[in-house]
Amino acid sequence: MRERAARELARDRQKLALLSVGGTPERPIEVASASVIAVRARGTPCPLCEGTLRLDDESAGTRDGRLLHAAHVSCVSCGVARVLWFRVAPALPS
Repeated sequence: MRERAARELARDRQKLALLSVGGTPERPIEVASASVIAVRARGTPCPLCEGTLRLDDESAGTRDGRLLHAAHVSCVSCGVARVLWFRVAPALPS
């Protein structure tokens, strides 16, 4: 029964991670520069176990006319892999 509850909790946390900012290309994390993507990706905790994420790969591409960056990460504790989505949105001059 505990194992089943743990699986359900993990599934619910995965769904919640997809709904959070950065979880999908439609809801990217906005950053001022592409140089901070790796730091932000590694600084994000694992949605399942709160462990540290390792940056495995970075890629960029256009989606719906917007340039998006994908940080492919995996948790060093539980091993779960996911993608964090970013969009470079430079600060506007004041």
